[in-house]
Amino acid sequence: MMIGVGKCISKTRLDGKTAVVTGSNTGIGKITAREFYKIGARVILACRDLEKAEKAVKEIKDTVKPEDDQSVGELIIKKLDLTSFKSIKQCAEDILLSESRINILVNNAGIMMCPKGKTEDGFELQFGVNHLGHFLFTNLLLPRILNSTPARIVNVSSLAHKFGSIHFDDLNMEKCYTPIGAYAQSKLANVLFSNELAERLENRGVNVYSLHPGIVRTELGRHLNKSFIPGIRYVVRCVLYPFEKTPEQGAQTTIYCAISEDVAEETGYYYRDCKKGTKSRSARNPEHAKKLWDESAKLVELDDWDPFTAPGDKLPPILENI
Repeated sequence: MMIGVGKCISKTRLDGKTAVVTGSNTGIGKITAREFYKIGARVILACRDLEKAEKAVKEIKDTVKPEDDQSVGELIIKKLDLTSFKSIKQCAEDILLSESRINILVNNAGIMMCPKGKTEDGFELQFGVNHLGHFLFTNLLLPRILNSTPARIVNVSSLAHKFGSIHFDDLNMEKCYTPIGAYAQSKLANVLFSNELAERLENRGVNVYSLHPGIVRTELGRHLNKSFIPGIRYVVRCVLYPFEKTPEQGAQTTIYCAISEDVAEETGYYYRDCKKGTKSRSARNPEHAKKLWDESAKLVELDDWDPFTAPGDKLPPILENI
C-alpha cells in the first residue's frame, strides 16, 4: 500500500474556464485533462500524437458523465510537437486565434532518460523538450493568460531536479551527456523557470507552481532499454513497483496546484503529494534562475520581445512569419 499519496479534494468548478494541458493523451496528463473536463472546463489537449489524443478524448467522454445536474466541459485537440519550435509556434497561434482566455496552463509533457539526441532545432532532446519547448510555449501564451486572471501555470518537474546541475557552458551536454544527467538538468530547469516566472509575475494575478508527481506507472520510462541495456526497464519496474503510483494518484498534485483553493494565494513553490515540498539548493538559486531565463530567451529567439507587457489580444510578432 502506498504511503503518503496526496489527494486533491477541492470542490472547485471550472465552468467558463479554459485549460491547456500538454502531453494529455496518456498518463497523468490524460487524467488531468479528464478531471478538468469533469468539472466544466474547456480543455485543450496539446499533443504530439493526434491519433492517441483522439482515443484519449473518446475514452474520457465514454467514462465521464454529468453528475448532480452539473455539466461537463469541452475537449479540444491541438497538435503540439515540443521537439519543434515551428510546431510550438503553430500550436500557440492556433490557440490564440481560437481562445479568448487561458485560465490554466499545465506544462505536463516530457521525455525521460532517452538516448542522446537532438530536437529539430539542434538542442539536446531532454533539455529541448522538457524545458525550452515549454519555455517558448508558455511565453507565447503568457499575454493571453495575463488577460485571463486569476490564472495559474503548473510546471510538472521531478524529484530528479535535486540531482541536476545547469551546465551553462554546455547546455546541450556535448561534453558530458548521460541520460540521467540530462534528465536531471531539464527537471531542475523546470523548477528554476517556475521560480523566475513567479518572480516576474508577482502581483499580476497569475500564480506559478512546480511539482514532483511521484514515481508514476506511465510510458515515461519507454526509452530505458535503449539508453542503458535491453531488459533494464523490466528490472526497474519490478524494483519500483511497490513505490509506484497509478496515473490517477500521480495526477493529484498537478490537479491540486491547478485548482485548489488552498494554494490560491501561493506562487513560486514546489509541491509533492499535495503539499509543499523542498527544493534542492540549486533550485533555490535566484541568480541561476535569472541566467537560465535570459539564456533560454536567446535560444528560442524571444530576447527582444517582452510577454509581460505585450497586448493580450494580439499575436506575438514572432508568430507572424511561421
